[in-house]
Amino acid sequence: METIKVIFDTDPGVDDAMALLFLHRAPQVEIVGVTTTFGNGRIDTTTWNALYLTERFGIDAPVASGPAAPLVGPAPPPTDFVHGANGLGDIPLPATLRRKADPRPAHRFIIDTVRAHPGEITIVAVGRMTNLALALREDPAIAGLVREIVIMGGAFGHNGFHGNVTPVAEANIHGDPLAADEVFGGIWRITVVGLDVTQRTQMTTDYLRALARDGGEAGRFIWDITRFYVAFHHAAGVADMFVHDSSAVAYLIDPSLFTTRRGSIRVVTDGIATGQTMLKPDEYNFPPGPWDDRPSHAVCIDVDTARLLSLYRDTITAA
Repeated sequence: METIKVIFDTDPGVDDAMALLFLHRAPQVEIVGVTTTFGNGRIDTTTWNALYLTERFGIDAPVASGPAAPLVGPAPPPTDFVHGANGLGDIPLPATLRRKADPRPAHRFIIDTVRAHPGEITIVAVGRMTNLALALREDPAIAGLVREIVIMGGAFGHNGFHGNVTPVAEANIHGDPLAADEVFGGIWRITVVGLDVTQRTQMTTDYLRALARDGGEAGRFIWDITRFYVAFHHAAGVADMFVHDSSAVAYLIDPSLFTTRRGSIRVVTDGIATGQTMLKPDEYNFPPGPWDDRPSHAVCIDVDTARLLSLYRDTITAA
């Protein structure tokens, strides 16, 4: 089995924590670093949570902290009404940790790691893309050295899904739209796993209860942190919990779960539609426009939800 070296770019976050455990338990994955962004919490909160998760679950990978704000403007308020004040569903957390963050800023950690392992590093990015944009700005050549980037973000209108923080924008893209547009303009190989598929996949209470029963410490932890997250979904009128970040990990492990469409991607960076993601499909010809001379990337438009949920369950509960 080929080993996939992964940098996990994240803002833990309940669903981020679930995705990190998914990566950690996947036998074909080696986590070589965790880089943090603002988003589900402020940067000090998300970095603390990443250190806590790697320490608690024995994930032998450095954690590097990213900036506290997007490329332009202040950081939006953290989504504590979704993930809790501490980002992990308000479960009790320790007052101190043994682990410390890597001294390098997250984007420099990404550059150094990619250059140390050219053609080997996959980046799974499930938060704002500020770190990736800063890495691309500082060292544009790394785009040709990254094996692949899998992004949880965006919404392209498939299956009726357009946005979750505005009618047209998904949270990760909306949180730093300029960074997203710059990243989608890079020549690296990108697959986008957006709301088009993540909101089609849901975990029921019975499913989560079975994880708690059969998944050991990780399964019980998932149950505990999802109590707050599930309550948010219920308050929003959603019967079961959407599977956002873990869908990106599922794509990495088994791309056959998904149907994709290719094209160039632009992000609206200001105005009423800020954060909207738009695909120009490769199979269509249009008059000259702002999508021209942009690289083609893959966007997930459909998913086998039953197989994805089985993959997650089997990975977490494996001895």
